[in-house]
Amino acid sequence: MPSDAVLYQAAALCLTYPDADFRARLPLLREAAPQLREFVDHAALTPARDLAAHYVHVFDSEGRHSLYLSRRHDDDTRQRGTSLAHFKDLYRAHGLEFTGEELPDFLPAVLEFTSRTGNLDLLAGHHTALAQLRSGLTGFGTPYASVLDAVCATLPTGS
Repeated sequence: MPSDAVLYQAAALCLTYPDADFRARLPLLREAAPQLREFVDHAALTPARDLAAHYVHVFDSEGRHSLYLSRRHDDDTRQRGTSLAHFKDLYRAHGLEFTGEELPDFLPAVLEFTSRTGNLDLLAGHHTALAQLRSGLTGFGTPYASVLDAVCATLPTGS
């Protein structure tokens, strides 16, 4: 397990749709991952309906802030299919079967995988996509950028 396992798990939760379960976890997230306090405090103070609307606005806006890592560099449908198969193969190689409702390159799923296995390959291999997402979120002025700031700060330089 990497020393940042708790951060990766907390970041995964922060980047999921903010439903009632999400709100219930905020106090735990605040204590477990101090690097995410800026976002967690914002989420705790924002009315549930407003936070949900903001999430949809940020992450469903024509893919500019897509949480699907392979989407940023795989323009061709076949290329993307190959990338998605690679994600699933890596999950399987670590004894995990991907059964989520989302695609296997969904950033919260990748963060959870990294948290559980300590394998940084997917995050490091998509460092450019993460940096682009981080930049886009920062430019958009959303508190979600601070979650990407914390994740990107843990990745090896030169990835």
